[in-house]
Parts: sequence; structure tokens; C-alpha cells
Amino acid sequence: MTEQDLIQQLRSGDELSFKKLVEDCQDMVYNTALSIVHDTSDSEDVAQEVFIQVYRSIDQFKGDSRLSTWIYRITVTKSLDLIRSRKRKKRFAFITSLFGPDNEVLHDPVNFHHPGVVLDQKEQAAILFRLIDQLPENQKTAFILLKSEELSYQEIAQVMNLSVSAVESLLFRARQNLRKLLESQPGQNRK
Repeated sequence: MTEQDLIQQLRSGDELSFKKLVEDCQDMVYNTALSIVHDTSDSEDVAQEVFIQVYRSIDQFKGDSRLSTWIYRITVTKSLDLIRSRKRKKRFAFITSLFGPDNEVLHDPVNFHHPGVVLDQKEQAAILFRLIDQLPENQKTAFILLKSEELSYQEIAQVMNLSVSAVESLLFRARQNLRKLLESQPGQNRK
């Protein structure tokens, strides 16, 4: 079945075609969401929202990119929307809950467990993902799509609705910023 055939079947409401799409794309959607939101439960919620949106808005898919690119775009948007809404709601509560009356740290940051990370590298990966989270949103998104999802610059450009040169620039700045953040970590050699 070609992608166009699948799209036509989805538009006609064919449930088996939708089920096949979910089966084919669920790992991609979940792992992309997990790379952005860093929480398995939130990633599952995002994945569910993505597929609901795909089902409801397949008629709006223009076909100017691959279907998977459109689904990546929805996944990134839903993941970033979740982060933004949580930041707005929890900013003050989160800060006050981390520190006690004498400004001592009460809670360590949430443990990060990504399925693609080998057990003995989880601590280093958690540090790296915390640093990636500090990048500006566009740099973070481009970097995750390149490194975690292994998309090409062209595919990232399509997902983010940018030119390839804009993606190259974002990734260059992301690498520079990550290098600076890594160098500022305790125990790192400063140059």
C-alpha cells in the first residue's frame, strides 16, 4: 500500500488503516515525546493526543511532506505545549517545593529513564538531557530530532517549518551552547 492509499483510507475513516498507522508510528511518536518531556506517563499522554489529532485532522494534511513528517510535527508541538502549560502552572510551586526554610534542597530532580540509554550511561544521559533542556526551544527541538530521532537536516526543516540553513544554524548554536554548559559543570575542565 502506498502512502497516498493509506491517506485516502484514513480520510474515509477506515479503522484498520488507522490501527496500522498507530502500530507503525507509535514508537516514533512515544520516543520523540519522551525525548522532549522526559516522563513516560506524559509521553504516553502526548502520544494518545497525537493520534487523536491525526485521526481528527487527516483531512487537513496537505501532502506537501511525508505523513511521518506531519506526525513528527504534531508530536513536537504537543510535547512543547505540555511543557509550556506545566511551566506556567507550576513555576512558583515547583521552586518553593525544592527548597526548605533554610534554602536547603528538599528534592532531587526527577529521575530520567529513556529506553535508548544503556543502564551504565543513565547518569551521564540524565545530565546531558538536563543540559539540553536549558537550550532555547528551537535549538532543543532541532537537536533532539537530529540526535534522538536521527532525522536528516531536510526532515528537521520540514518538521519545524524552517529552511535547511536555519536548521543548520540552530544546530550549530545548540552545539555551542551545550559545549558551554558542559564546560560549566562541576568536575569539567575549564578552558
